[in-house]
Amino acid sequence: MFRRALLLGICLASVAIPVSAGKSDGTLDIFWSDSVGGGSTLIVTPAGESVLIDTGNPGGRDSGRILDVLTNVAGLKRLDHMVITHMHIDHFGGAAEVAAAVPVGNLWDNGLPDTDPDGNRNSTWPLTSKPYRSMSLGTRNRVDPGTSVPLASGTLPLSLRCVITRQTPAAPAAGLRTATAGDSEPVMKAPDNSDNANSSAWILSFGDFQFFDGGDLTWNTEAKLVWPKVLVPEVDLYQVTHHGFDVSNHPRLIQALNPRVAVMNNGPTKGTSGEVLANLRALPNLEALFQVHRNTRPDGSTNNTVESHIANFTPSGGRIIRCSVAADTKSYTVSIPATGFSRTFRTKP
Repeated sequence: MFRRALLLGICLASVAIPVSAGKSDGTLDIFWSDSVGGGSTLIVTPAGESVLIDTGNPGGRDSGRILDVLTNVAGLKRLDHMVITHMHIDHFGGAAEVAAAVPVGNLWDNGLPDTDPDGNRNSTWPLTSKPYRSMSLGTRNRVDPGTSVPLASGTLPLSLRCVITRQTPAAPAAGLRTATAGDSEPVMKAPDNSDNANSSAWILSFGDFQFFDGGDLTWNTEAKLVWPKVLVPEVDLYQVTHHGFDVSNHPRLIQALNPRVAVMNNGPTKGTSGEVLANLRALPNLEALFQVHRNTRPDGSTNNTVESHIANFTPSGGRIIRCSVAADTKSYTVSIPATGFSRTFRTKP
């Protein structure tokens, strides 16, 4: 009954977007559904495989928006891979609802703890985590540093690899830049004892194109990716970590990633820190910053990107941001389908 009701709600709420994804045109597509400051990033490969990184909050709104993109925009009937970066409700809360509506092949997470992952003694964790613990899907997989989600490559290589999880970086790959003797140790902030610090971070590579998604990885753990060795490549597209909070987005990391485009999955009053925006704007090669929501706090006059790069202007929201990487991977287009905005960028050589 829940599955039928949820699918009916998706059909009624869906907005027609006359563009197909992935398998029909050879593109790689990335969608940011509006989970109002939660995490929900859907990847559809040229072969039509689907990967959902984080699932937003419970309650039907976020899962319905994710499923709308998966089924109505991408035209798919199943989710091949579900990746949960860490065990906070705005990242895993919609998982059971997605799994109730469509078949899910593989789950990738850090393992489900028996007690509250932030150590809260009076938490409702057993009740909160029960739907996730009991949801029906194919195979549950534990993510380790260096784990790769198996994806079918065509004429161009395609990979999704974990570069850090549970505060442990993956072994350095050949050809990585190393810190020189003149480099100073990165600035640190107060220790973060929440599960945010344990987030898994991922590099998606498709030919020349590269994308970074760090979940809610926090400042001191991010520093491990750039000291004493730089363990990340330069990327084309950066998903602004942790919704744009300044307890994340270490400037040394975003400088090492050196993106051309950044997308922030923030909420109307969540994220968009002034410190983070200043550090992004200082990047020499950043050409565009996109936000899922306009920041409506009093600091919104300065802590927002340009209006044409914002998908949602009201709290109810629902509009997506989409990135389509050309089949030859030489360019990628970021668009807001509901407004008709579209801009194409050249992939880094």
